[in-house]
Amino acid sequence: MKEKLHLGCGKTILKEWINLDIMKGQGVDIVADLEMCSEIPLPFEDNSIDEFYASHLIEYIHFTLPLMQELHRIAKNDSKAVFRLQYGLSDDAYVMRPYFIDSFACFSQPYYWRADYGYKGDWKTEKISLFVSQAVYKKKSFHEIYEDVMRKRNVVSEMVVELRAIKPIRATKKELQTRPFIEFLMV
Repeated sequence: MKEKLHLGCGKTILKEWINLDIMKGQGVDIVADLEMCSEIPLPFEDNSIDEFYASHLIEYIHFTLPLMQELHRIAKNDSKAVFRLQYGLSDDAYVMRPYFIDSFACFSQPYYWRADYGYKGDWKTEKISLFVSQAVYKKKSFHEIYEDVMRKRNVVSEMVVELRAIKPIRATKKELQTRPFIEFLMV
């Protein structure tokens, strides 16, 4: 059976998932503070989790590198991680840490080709889905939408990022960097 970890579940309990939150609650399986991953490991064996899911969580985490390194430790090779969050140019994103199309690259080893900060995780960003208004963008080209996303505020209502755990970690070489597939979904 696949082991799937729902991070920061709150009151949204997913069946057939291990539901983890910072507070005890009905349906919460594991209580852990994801801000403390550099000091307190998550209570899972190395290479034990097949899939991760977090909805509107990562943008609230201050210490993301220790979190992503710890998730990498417990991830099986090729494990999938899905993060739903606000896009950085949304007014809603400014009450937390803003994330953009290229923000998740810092969770990969090739990103550190210039300097070593001691981060030992390696997540490849495979796909980024950006939700935009159908009423505004239905007849626009990919390029037109992309230009607005990069230049205007409040174009993207939500972003979903899909990553894969790479084990063993790749070398810290710029030429190993990859670009994710980007898609626009109409809502």
